[in-house]
Amino acid sequence: MDTILNRYARLLTHYCLQVRPGDKVFIASTLLAEPLVREVYREAYTAGAALVECDLAFRERERLFFQNASEEALRTPPTLQALAMEKFDCYLNIRAPYNLRESSVASPERAQARNETLAPINKAYFERTADRRLRRNLCQYPTDASAQEAGMSLSEYEQFVFGACKLFNDNPEAAWLAVRASQQRIVDHLNRCETVRYLSDGTDIQFSTQGRIWMNSDGQTNMPSGEVYTSPVEDSVNGTVHFSYPCIYQGNEVEGVTLWVKDGLIEKWEARRGQEFLDYIFDLPGTRRFGEAAIGTNYDIQRITKNILFDEKIGGSIHMAIGQSYLQTGGKNESPVHWDMITDMTQGGEIWADGEKIYEGGRFLI
Repeated sequence: MDTILNRYARLLTHYCLQVRPGDKVFIASTLLAEPLVREVYREAYTAGAALVECDLAFRERERLFFQNASEEALRTPPTLQALAMEKFDCYLNIRAPYNLRESSVASPERAQARNETLAPINKAYFERTADRRLRRNLCQYPTDASAQEAGMSLSEYEQFVFGACKLFNDNPEAAWLAVRASQQRIVDHLNRCETVRYLSDGTDIQFSTQGRIWMNSDGQTNMPSGEVYTSPVEDSVNGTVHFSYPCIYQGNEVEGVTLWVKDGLIEKWEARRGQEFLDYIFDLPGTRRFGEAAIGTNYDIQRITKNILFDEKIGGSIHMAIGQSYLQTGGKNESPVHWDMITDMTQGGEIWADGEKIYEGGRFLI
């Protein structure tokens, strides 16, 4: 474990965050991830960081906050988080949950109040990560809660996480550079196209990417990664999309989601399970338009784990996110929500770009 965590910390520090002399680094996680936080802390200072600050959540912190915070507390922004998003150079978010359902205790009204409070911080985050003034990475530390959610033992989940991050390779950074090179060919092709159409069982949806940029997600901003993504032109999305995998947001699980879209606006939505939560989300600002369209390319991930960091990267899948766009792609939609929803493409799914079939059955043809 020590060797793997040393390797993980080096990958996160040097390849993902590219920590430089004089950088200010902010690490957010929980106390469960202390072994990895410790290694990153050491590696960042070895790389010349001027400051490394940590925010390590304790068990049930979020539940205690939402159950006991006054209205004033709900409306008070977290000082360290705000400073980090506005002023720091690097941000590492290590997911290491005690309980994946803590946030579900918040009432819609209290959750909305907190979302409004955090909106300026989120805006600074999206703006500064778009142009890499803030170099960020989201990664995972294996915990019992995540393993149980994925239907695995902890040791099995450790192997899954570390394998998906290519930490068993002799040179993980070289392995991710190879991913970057292979995906760049796809991105270059898509960036020459203006219309994209997803076709699969229950899905026939088309959108324009004119003036938008497809991005190569190669492990620097998410670890693991393996996807190409863009933000569709907001009013160009038309058709129907069905998401075959469970859709999970803020500890709430919704299944069998189908959306009907006209001129970019989601006009109708249905869920086989979780309709009430879906109704609540679509009442929030900006959620009835799409902020992202993407294609998963990590074929080392071939099972659903109910963790979007991994599931959206599944090789042979596509996903679309309602809500907040990515500024670096040219997206303009703003929302307190960015919710990725995924569907399988391996059973005859197709992707067409400018009238050419470029993808079939979960694999690119180009």
